[in-house]
Amino acid sequence: MAAKMRNMGEACTAANRFLVHESVAGEFARLLAGKMSDLTPARGTEAESTLGPLIHAGARDQIHRLVTAAVAEGATVATGGGNVESPGYFYQPTVLVDVPNTAEILSQEIFGPVAPVTTFRTESEAITMANASEYGLAAYLFSRDHNRLIRVADQIDFGMVGFNSGMLSNAAAPFGGVKQSGLGREGGAEGLGEYTSAQYICIADPFAAPGSATPSASADSSPDGYTTVS
Repeated sequence: MAAKMRNMGEACTAANRFLVHESVAGEFARLLAGKMSDLTPARGTEAESTLGPLIHAGARDQIHRLVTAAVAEGATVATGGGNVESPGYFYQPTVLVDVPNTAEILSQEIFGPVAPVTTFRTESEAITMANASEYGLAAYLFSRDHNRLIRVADQIDFGMVGFNSGMLSNAAAPFGGVKQSGLGREGGAEGLGEYTSAQYICIADPFAAPGSATPSASADSSPDGYTTVS
């Protein structure tokens, strides 16, 4: 829930796809649907509100288009699946199961309260599925096997990976992604590097043989013995 529902799912680090092993996918989807259905979409000024609106009507329409397209391809709605009939750009907290790998919703940034669940059988299959995206900002791995977490993280193309945690942002750590999820980093020592420019300095070899090629000066040597070349 933390990985998916931060800011109603309108966050760059929000999980867009849930790849769940087939042996536990049914139970996982049932529990996730229960948690999602407990949310109450309403204005933030209303006491019962636990889920706010989307940014505008276009965002809500795009999300609903992705959901209906996935259902048309064979996905099943476990909860939600439509607009909230009230003023504002609210969308029902939604869980989709049995989402086919060809569904567009698995290759897009959803930016809303929709969790598509698909299954895998083997670790290598999960890695292939995870990497089948042009985006690569954040991924979240959950397992009791720490060696598996390290092994999988080493093979997936994401700039940030959370181990058994749905929250990974930290000002002391480098924030950023790969592929179409941006260039460079914010935070950490790597982030400071984004504000600097590298300068390469080459020093002539003092032990070079006589007659070896040396840089030629474009200006006369200064009285103090230094020469500037450019």
